[in-house]
Amino acid sequence: MKIAIVGCGYVGKAIARRWSQDGHWVTATTTRPERIAELKEVAGDAVAMRGDDVEAMRNLLQDQEAVLVSVGDRTRTQYKETYLGTAANLVATLPQAPALKQIIYTSSCSVYGDKKGEWVDEESPVAPASDKTQTLWDTEQALLRVSSPELRVCILRLGGIYGPGREIVKIFRNVAGKTRPGTGAEPTNWIHLDDIIGALEFVRLKRSQGIYNLVHDVSLTSRELLDGLCERHGLAKVSWDRSAPSTRSYNARVSNQKIREAGYQLIHPETML
Repeated sequence: MKIAIVGCGYVGKAIARRWSQDGHWVTATTTRPERIAELKEVAGDAVAMRGDDVEAMRNLLQDQEAVLVSVGDRTRTQYKETYLGTAANLVATLPQAPALKQIIYTSSCSVYGDKKGEWVDEESPVAPASDKTQTLWDTEQALLRVSSPELRVCILRLGGIYGPGREIVKIFRNVAGKTRPGTGAEPTNWIHLDDIIGALEFVRLKRSQGIYNLVHDVSLTSRELLDGLCERHGLAKVSWDRSAPSTRSYNARVSNQKIREAGYQLIHPETML
């Protein structure tokens, strides 16, 4: 297939390598021209562009059969332009992209907001708690509106991303021995890079449509995760201040049952500490 990847950060670069190795022609994009040479090592071609540049999007999508939107986190002032601008321009250029049959977008489970630690699935109402999560939700809706039997749109709502070079111990090492607000009872939802790559290939092959949560089978609480992490790596234990309210706006236990019932088998069903 000819596949365009809009946004080649941690996830985009990894899936570009996988798809190129599988024989697909991948065109990777970046907003930083200095990364072109780096991306050409994992993709057939690389283009410096912004997703909110409609002319660049039109040129990118010509002859593409699938597009992955995997734009990364940006500054608060650019966040809406990056995500919604990319989605709007992609939709606007569809009439000039007749070969395009599939859109995949990596969103976030954070759109569920504060569910008081209760279980949620893809049918649960979202409750964006910030401009950032509202933008993620709005981007999902902009893309889902153009879904049809001919143009399949699939949304993967990812848990917290970790993997090689972004191990959980690196993410949390600086909190060892410190006191955090709350009880640590909030559930955490993580997903390893290996499973993001596996699931992206899975939904591409099946031409999946609709929304799928992508998280581990087992959801540890914040306390369980940090206790286990500190014990495994010999770090000072984290303390909790029950008198201080938790600062987390995202508090939900996310179910991955839908994607498992569709046939995807997780490589890492539990969080790797």
